[in-house]
Amino acid sequence: MKIKVLLVDDHCLVTDGIRQLLEREPDLEVVGAVSSPTDLEQKIAQHQPDIIVMDIRFKGKNGLLWAGKISSLFPACKVVILSRSHCLEYMNAAYEAGAYAFVSKQDSVEALIHAIRESHRGVKSFPTHLVFHDRSSLTEMELAILELIAKDKTNIEISEQLNISKRTVEHHVSSILRKLDVKSRAGAVGKAIELGLFG
Repeated sequence: MKIKVLLVDDHCLVTDGIRQLLEREPDLEVVGAVSSPTDLEQKIAQHQPDIIVMDIRFKGKNGLLWAGKISSLFPACKVVILSRSHCLEYMNAAYEAGAYAFVSKQDSVEALIHAIRESHRGVKSFPTHLVFHDRSSLTEMELAILELIAKDKTNIEISEQLNISKRTVEHHVSSILRKLDVKSRAGAVGKAIELGLFG
């Protein structure tokens, strides 16, 4: 089964170029292109795409607002945002809107193809050092707990060491997993190492 891709951009030359590049890939199929926001919902319903590659702005509209709307109306569709630049503010806004990936038009086509495939697998593709660009995304308590998790401490051991309840530890662990967009304690430690949160 090919990954069905819908392109959303009001520049026809851009859309045609991306279509040609994507269709060289044996596992990708461009099922349509949308140049106007008024046609978007109808085209999504018609083509049932797996992935929607959407310009961050089209026809003067904010693609990020549409990303959030699509996530709500068509939860099976995953949105990949295209932007002219690697703007931290836009990246964070895309992430918060529910997009699965952010790709700059300055990036290679391989970066876009990778983002499409990863999004289809349910994996978000964001430059993590930009989305979580400093330690402030985690509280001091969460950082302390994360460091103890990295030392293989159990929730009970963490609660005793930090003098807080086991329930409070569990709450913080859930918050850490959510903020780092991982599903396990091991995943959290791996992401923390990747982001340089320790030390």
